[in-house]
Amino acid sequence: MLERTIKLQKLEVLIIDEELAVPKSVGGRAVRALADELTSRDIEVVEAASYHDGRSVFLSDASIDAILIDWTTREGKDKKSRAEALDLLRTIRSRNATVPIMLMADQAARDDLTVEVMQLTDEYVWLHADTIPFIASRVMAAIQRYQRNILPPFNRALLSYMNLAEYSWAAPGHQGGVAFTKTPAGRIFFDFFGENLFRADTGIERGGLGSLLEHSGPIGEAEAYAARVFGAHRSYSGLTGTSGANRTIFAAAVGDGQFALCDRNCHKSIEQGLILSGGIPAFLVPTRNRYGIIGPILPEEFEPKAIRAKLAAHPLRSHAVKPDPVYAVVTNSTYDGLCYDSAHVEALLGKTVDRIHLDEAWFGYARFNPIYENRFAMRGDPKAHKESDPTVFSTQSTHKLLAALSQSSYIHIRDGRNPIEHSRFNVSYMAQTTTSPLYALIASNEIGASMMDGPSGKALTDEVIEEAVSFRQTLARAHREFARKKDWFFWPWNAPKVKDPKTGKNVTFADADLQQLITDPECWVLHPGEKWHGFDGLPDGWCMLDPIKVGIVCPGMGDDGEMQASGIPAPVLSAYLHHFGNIPSRTTDHMVLCLFSIGITKGKWGTLMSVLLDFKDDYDANRPLVECLPDLVAEAPRVYGGMGLRDLADKMFRHMKESRAGQLQAQAFCVLPEPQMLPRRANGMLMAGEAELLPVEELANRVAGVGIIPYPPGIPIVLPGENFGPADGPWLSYIRALEDWGQTFPGFEKEVEGTVVVDGAYQAWAIKE
Repeated sequence: MLERTIKLQKLEVLIIDEELAVPKSVGGRAVRALADELTSRDIEVVEAASYHDGRSVFLSDASIDAILIDWTTREGKDKKSRAEALDLLRTIRSRNATVPIMLMADQAARDDLTVEVMQLTDEYVWLHADTIPFIASRVMAAIQRYQRNILPPFNRALLSYMNLAEYSWAAPGHQGGVAFTKTPAGRIFFDFFGENLFRADTGIERGGLGSLLEHSGPIGEAEAYAARVFGAHRSYSGLTGTSGANRTIFAAAVGDGQFALCDRNCHKSIEQGLILSGGIPAFLVPTRNRYGIIGPILPEEFEPKAIRAKLAAHPLRSHAVKPDPVYAVVTNSTYDGLCYDSAHVEALLGKTVDRIHLDEAWFGYARFNPIYENRFAMRGDPKAHKESDPTVFSTQSTHKLLAALSQSSYIHIRDGRNPIEHSRFNVSYMAQTTTSPLYALIASNEIGASMMDGPSGKALTDEVIEEAVSFRQTLARAHREFARKKDWFFWPWNAPKVKDPKTGKNVTFADADLQQLITDPECWVLHPGEKWHGFDGLPDGWCMLDPIKVGIVCPGMGDDGEMQASGIPAPVLSAYLHHFGNIPSRTTDHMVLCLFSIGITKGKWGTLMSVLLDFKDDYDANRPLVECLPDLVAEAPRVYGGMGLRDLADKMFRHMKESRAGQLQAQAFCVLPEPQMLPRRANGMLMAGEAELLPVEELANRVAGVGIIPYPPGIPIVLPGENFGPADGPWLSYIRALEDWGQTFPGFEKEVEGTVVVDGAYQAWAIKE
């Protein structure tokens, strides 16, 4: 029998009144009677006997549908309590502009109802002037109005459709999940996810939900809603991640044989866009620092003179159908949190191209916090964007650092000169999406947008930034404490000092005012010549570090770019973190990157801090690997058996130093291979069987049939159509170094996309000669 597993929403009311604790008083009896009446109407009543407790409940429970706050005048209601009550009202409205707030007051309270108080609240309840059932009905009516408007368009339509309980004679075949209940494994699957997911997974025959491909109905309304929230002229909901979004824009903006200016620090979807479009890439090369972090492209790379020179010297210029580029794409922010002065970027590139694309997969929240002012694509009011301005695209992964299900993303467009008309753009969009969308993805994408709408966007991003900065300062203070004892510890990758705006003097980051750090972007701007970031040639203000992308630096790299006598490789720390249930976003040779998102809590980063301290204890004690990394020992007992944690770190650090892997990596990324055919042509030959899979030793001076992308950092060193270069050249030398690393340290192998691993050795596709 199929049991009901649909979870119905429970209505919830918060009552804040100190007389809840005094049930025998006149006021206590009245408010208790109201609470009982609401409970009898299937409303869950949450009680708080103080403004402080009420604030805690509100901040921890987003499901509250109405708030009743005591505002009566009686002995003990002094100026301090009024200030607390007003502060509570401001807090509520800073996070939720529409939740009903009712003041429970008496006639004598009228003198305290200032204009601000009346603006912050919706209604006034006189407990002794009306009957309790009538007041409860007023609360119910307010909740119903709130509920009607709380959901954005598509989610509202989806919930309405769910209430129809239709019989379906169309796809999908599981028919609301019923099919899954017919086998034991299917039943477990059904119970795990719950019936709502499967009832919401319907076919496209439901016209009432609109069309993803035609952008009509509630789906079209949801995209218009997202455009308003994110500041675009038009937005498109993506179900294939920012990869699909990037391919969509590329294929719509670039034609066969047209030049495209591409950030070499690009996601592989840009490579795929080149293959789809037949475009000719002219690469903008970013900077790098001693830690191997890929930094910003310098502004002179964007100047028209530099671009003209780049195109004039391009080896594939003879393939171009026109001499000038038609499109430019720049990664903003980078994976390590480096974000540009995007207004300046657009002004420079706009002198050369009509269409500019900022890949903001990891930066969808930037519009909603003033600390990122001018650092993102969809700035200000789209109506202020002039027709003479370049058309600007932004792609954002709603699922990465906002709140949405994986695969959910957006394309945002501000139309300017030479725009791509919707129906033409939609041809490219349809090629990258599905005719059978999962409505749960569309719904989650829209919810991700709605969470940023109104005051909640700033409130949520404020919290994320504060948590990230608090962790950074805690880590910096611990590092300082150990340094005073001539001992080692990790430290955060950010400026070690910031300028106090009151005194004009520099203060250590660890001691800086928290409010300044979470509100003043100047604390995060990369200034020229600063050793901590190590990027040469940066003009002031060109680049800023995003505080929520926290790099944890391991000791061992000197400020001069030379590895020190000893140190701790970040892969060892990362393995330790994994073993103890803390999964970082990315690990390079010298740094572990942790992303702070809306879902991060003090408990999570407090635990991370504890594990870092535990690592230090175990490293200093050279604790046996069989105790602290038992899975690693089990995987390769001959290599790691009998070793301690410090033994492993020392051996790995010596290998990094002697193999010069860092220098080889820098050369592989800073020097571009020679392109000998278009990416589309090389890919076509690969797909046609005109390529051969060869070991590294046989790839010298051959043309790549597939992109070679080492992780980390996940950036291509060789693209389809580019020459692998000589055997001792930077690209094959680096691939061999990665191969040697994996063979020396099993369990720490580097992923190199585009290669095939055979007995620990890399092979790659080369075009047949």
